Amino acid sequence: MNHYHKLFTAEDSAVVFIDHQPQMTFGVANIDRASLINNVTLLAKVAREFNVPSVLTAVETESFSGYIWPQLLDVFPGQQVIERTSMNSWDDAGFREAIKATGRKNILMTGLWTEVCVTWPTIEMLGEGYNIYVVEDCCGATSTAAQEASLSRMVQAGAVRLTTIPALLEWQRDWARREHYDNLMKLLKDQAGAYGVGVEYAYTMVHHAAQSAQNPQVVAPRAAH
Repeated sequence: MNHYHKLFTAEDSAVVFIDHQPQMTFGVANIDRASLINNVTLLAKVAREFNVPSVLTAVETESFSGYIWPQLLDVFPGQQVIERTSMNSWDDAGFREAIKATGRKNILMTGLWTEVCVTWPTIEMLGEGYNIYVVEDCCGATSTAAQEASLSRMVQAGAVRLTTIPALLEWQRDWARREHYDNLMKLLKDQAGAYGVGVEYAYTMVHHAAQSAQNPQVVAPRAAH
C-alpha cells in the first residue's frame, strides 16, 4: 500500500533529532527559537512516553556547534549521541547503523538547519525506501525562504510535511486507549500552547477535575447588589 494512504504508529515509526545545538540555533530565522525548543522537547517527551525509538545526532560539537540542548538531552539521559563531521547525516556510518537498528521504516525527521542537515539525509533516505515525515515546526532554517524551498524540495522527492501536535496525536490515535492518556494530557497541558490550555479547561471546567495543588486559584465571591 502507498504509504500516503496509511497512518504511522508508535510501533512502526522512529524519530530523528539532528543537530539541535547552540551554534545552529543562532542562525534560525524562520521560527521563534523558544517555540522551536518547546516543540522539539514536547515531541521528544511524547516519543519517550510511547516508546518510539529516537536517534540523536550532532555535528562538530566541541569545535563548532556546542552541545545538544540540555532540554533534549534531559529527555534521553544516557543515550548515545552520534557525533559527525559530515553535513549529511546519511553519509555517516554510525547514523545509518542507528537508523537501521530501530527496525522502523517510518521516520519522523527534525533538525537544524532544514535546508541542509534535514533535506540531504531525507532525500537519500527516501531513495533507500524509508518513508520520511518532516516535522517542520521542529526544524529551523536560516530564513523563511530557505525553509519553504527545502520543504518543497523534500516533498517533491516524496517526503510528507506535518507539525508537532498532529504527529504526537497520530501515535495516540484513539482516546479510548488509556495506557498513555494521563501522561499525554499532562505533557500537552505543560507544553502544547493553546491546545494545552484547552485541555486544562476541559479538565477543570467541563470534567470538574481538581486544580493543581501547587497553583490553586482563589476566586473572591462577587459582592451582593
